[in-house]
Amino acid sequence: MRAEIKRAVILIAVLLTMMFSLAGCHGSAAREEFGVPDEFDTSRSFEITFWAKNDTNKRQTEIYQNAAAQFEKAYPNIHVNIRLYTNYGDIYNDVITNIATGTTPNVCITYPDHVATYLTGSNTVVPLDSLIEDKRYGLGGSKVAFDSVGRDEIVPQFLNECTIGRNIYALPYMRSTEACYVNKTYVEKLGYELPDILTWDFVWEVSEAAMEKDADGKFIVNGQNVMIPFIYKSTDNMMIQMLRQKGYGYSEESGNILMFNDDTAELIKTIAEHGKTRSFSTFKISSYPGNFLNAGQCIFAIDSTAGATWMGSKAPLMDISADKVVDFETEVKMIPQFDTQDPKMISQGPSVCIFNKDDPQEVLASWLFAQYLITDDVQIAYAETEGYVPVTTKARNNPQYQDYLAKEGTDDNEHYEIKIKASRLLLDNIQYTFVTPVFNGSASLRDAAGELIESSVKSVRRKQTVDDEFISKLYKDVISLYRLDQIGGSEEGRKDLGPLPAEAKLLLGSLAAVWGCILIINLCKLLKKYRQSSDKVIQK
Repeated sequence: MRAEIKRAVILIAVLLTMMFSLAGCHGSAAREEFGVPDEFDTSRSFEITFWAKNDTNKRQTEIYQNAAAQFEKAYPNIHVNIRLYTNYGDIYNDVITNIATGTTPNVCITYPDHVATYLTGSNTVVPLDSLIEDKRYGLGGSKVAFDSVGRDEIVPQFLNECTIGRNIYALPYMRSTEACYVNKTYVEKLGYELPDILTWDFVWEVSEAAMEKDADGKFIVNGQNVMIPFIYKSTDNMMIQMLRQKGYGYSEESGNILMFNDDTAELIKTIAEHGKTRSFSTFKISSYPGNFLNAGQCIFAIDSTAGATWMGSKAPLMDISADKVVDFETEVKMIPQFDTQDPKMISQGPSVCIFNKDDPQEVLASWLFAQYLITDDVQIAYAETEGYVPVTTKARNNPQYQDYLAKEGTDDNEHYEIKIKASRLLLDNIQYTFVTPVFNGSASLRDAAGELIESSVKSVRRKQTVDDEFISKLYKDVISLYRLDQIGGSEEGRKDLGPLPAEAKLLLGSLAAVWGCILIINLCKLLKKYRQSSDKVIQK
């Protein structure tokens, strides 16, 4: 009898644990869901942390610092501490580490792929829907102490990119795409005319033609010992965009992976062919494409529009000495296409997310600062540092920004021609941009897409043959390396849909409570029987 009672007690404890787990969250136990306070408490002082990326660009650092200072004038009770990073990967890794210790920043520059991973911790990242729509403290809210941007003033495509599952989990901060920076002088020297829209066939053909050498072993097109006609900075974007342009599968919203198939193999074989002749290379294999372009050792350099100030013989930012720079005419083109009538290019760029804290007032203070980052002063100033474009129509239509665009080429610094052309490339072609599905594991899938290209090019340089057998093994290796077999349709790979709705919590909690009551009733019956049995023993 005692054993039966012990088992019943254990079962009740297990069910009570399940009840709290089911009613509380979708994943691991964490903080309460955030609710917008009725009023922001200006009598209290708040200190919030902002993790940002600045590419070692001093002007960007100054913009962050100025934004914090101006925001603190509007809200003297909020102090912003800025922590700067030189790459998004370090921010991502540090956030993951700090989630485990409960020491995340308040506001963070990030990407939706990264946010999807952050969401594996329940209530870790604040869904912004209720904040955005709040009449008092939301976008354009009546109680916001600065000229807040309205929701309808954010470019819809950019805000949609920040939606994961049912909720918006970030605000877009800046947007860019990829551009092909072309040495037009060398293209024409090789006997070709640069088309309005590049095709992959054109780029491959010109790249192979540029590999011709003279009797002394120097490349004819540049008279140098080094020539890598085509260099791609981010091979993950290269593979993703090629798949999208072809209409081939990459992944689904559910987290189902579609990339490892014969269609992708076809692309890999083509890329490997040009890797074998060394007419094509990558940043990871050869180094930064802008350095080769500016030295007259590259013809097609593909990089983000946000890196435009490093491109061209008159670029204000360079990593090579002045004596290595070759003078040439630079053109900024859309990335190569398979179908020039239906172009497709990726939309990318940083967003801003807010981490949940025990104090809703602290979260509201963080939200107010995040809002400030998309005001005109911040958006325009930051967009002028690189080939980024503002995420709001309000900033884009601002006379100050329009004047900036109109002064294209008037100097080789603030109005550097290539930088403004890169910005216009995105501004004029937003309708052709796309983003990939976001889910827990999508960041790993992105890395895997680039690895397919990197591994293939490295292998052909080692005299290996990239055939069906090679690709089959490559797929298995990459899937294992990035643990993609744990994504697919598995629970780990499904997109986190955020906190459970209140109705679902109530239902699950009620079910658990009912089962708990049933067990308690049964336990009482067992105890009653036990007492009756004990009384009989005593009476005897």
